Amino acid sequence: MFGILRNAARGASFNRLASLTGRVPLTRGMAAAPIQSSKLTIEKTTAPKPQMPKGELKFGASFTDHMLEIDWTKEAGWGAPAIKPFQNFNISPAASVFHYALECFEGMKAYVDADGEIRLFRPDMNMKRMNTSTARLQLPTFDGDEVIACLKELLKLEKHWIPEGRGYSLYLRPTCISTHQTIGVAASEAAKLFIICSPVGPYYPTGFAPVKLLADPSNVRAWPGGTGDTKIGGNYAMGIRPGAEAMAKGFAQVLWLYGDDLQVTEVGTMNQFFFWVNEDGERELITAALDGTILPGVTRDSILKLCRAKGDFKVTERRYTLPEVIKAVDEGRMIEAFGAGTAAIVSPVEGFHFDGKDYAIPLNEAINCGDLTKEMADTLMDIQYGVQEHEWSVKV
Repeated sequence: MFGILRNAARGASFNRLASLTGRVPLTRGMAAAPIQSSKLTIEKTTAPKPQMPKGELKFGASFTDHMLEIDWTKEAGWGAPAIKPFQNFNISPAASVFHYALECFEGMKAYVDADGEIRLFRPDMNMKRMNTSTARLQLPTFDGDEVIACLKELLKLEKHWIPEGRGYSLYLRPTCISTHQTIGVAASEAAKLFIICSPVGPYYPTGFAPVKLLADPSNVRAWPGGTGDTKIGGNYAMGIRPGAEAMAKGFAQVLWLYGDDLQVTEVGTMNQFFFWVNEDGERELITAALDGTILPGVTRDSILKLCRAKGDFKVTERRYTLPEVIKAVDEGRMIEAFGAGTAAIVSPVEGFHFDGKDYAIPLNEAINCGDLTKEMADTLMDIQYGVQEHEWSVKV
């Protein structure tokens, strides 16, 4: 029993360290052969797909001609990276990915700027987070710079698939799965890292569409010592049913809560922000702290850094509760609220429902969102599309 408790504490400490620092112990995959972008091979498709008009694109519904694959085994380490035509995998039905959810992924985008150059947004952050996820699942870790180098070659090949125009991009899905043929609960001895690409249009094609949330403590997204700070499939699978139930009641997303004190954690699959006047009379942007239960979102981190650089108001990361939010609404101190993530960048919140009562959050009706929400969306997109030169925007 004491051994179980020690292991749980060790896991919780690892989660906190990884979330706060972005550093993970590279214990699997690095001792054997590492990923080497210099060994990348490219096989071009002989049957290019027809491309859909960009105005008809649906998120995650169509895919480009090619993909990146890198296989790993416990004995040999990482194999040579390969860009291949987009195709199905030949994987044993006994592969442990199908039985124990040994998989993790990332969400990234590639953009084309006004000069026709391809850009990525903070790809190093995605690689750090993916290594946190693989390490948590005892999947192999990897050199993120080498994967980015391979990704850049894939993007050069697929450049004609990147739709041009503000709001348009090529969504990138790096994924790592266990291909180990076993139905025993154990660390994987074989894995596959791959990246597929999907052209996407603006999340809000006709302008912001503010959402109403259902704050319901009956379902919990994450808990201390769990996997809330990693981007693994199990975190998302459990949210599908509560999300569907919320939509059936007329709400767009679930506002996830935790604990008897109703701590606010995330919203849907995004990080949640509230902008209010706190009880000390200060304007304050608040979001949950990275305590091991919160996903360290790249957009989240970017918004926090941009707002701190502005210096116009207090920026806080801490545990906060739904009663604090309700009190701010009731006392007229709430300014605005939004979720943040790769797909939408920011998603304005116009209100939430809790315990039989609706709570409205102010909006600037002229822009259908809050002023800070709009400023963050515009600033981040300016950086992503190269309108504003910034170290976060990486040219391919």
